Amino acid sequence: MRHRKRVVKLGKEPEHRKAILRNLVRGLFLHGSVETTLVRAKAARSVAERLITRAKEDTVHNRRQARRFLIDRVITNRLFVDIAPGFRERLGGYTRIIKLGPRRGDCAERALLLLVEHGGKKK
Repeated sequence: MRHRKRVVKLGKEPEHRKAILRNLVRGLFLHGSVETTLVRAKAARSVAERLITRAKEDTVHNRRQARRFLIDRVITNRLFVDIAPGFRERLGGYTRIIKLGPRRGDCAERALLLLVEHGGKKK
């Protein structure tokens, strides 16, 4: 039974798992969508939604916490200036996962992780 086990391990060591999630979330914030496997998309979704919720309140502490995960100053600034203000009225559910079917090589379930449209802007 998986009671009270929140971490999705993805079959990787902790450093590798954190790097995978960091790169997926950075790609999501940079391009608006990212194609990956379904399990990785579900794991990255929780991280991205926590960062967007934190970015809705623009304080020095929140910027430092977001930058600690994202590392890149440009992407952090884009999150706080462009992405988060569009979600200010929304209470959650900033991302959407769309299933794309199996991958050709190993039949892994593919998914598209994208930001929900906000403020009437089209991606």
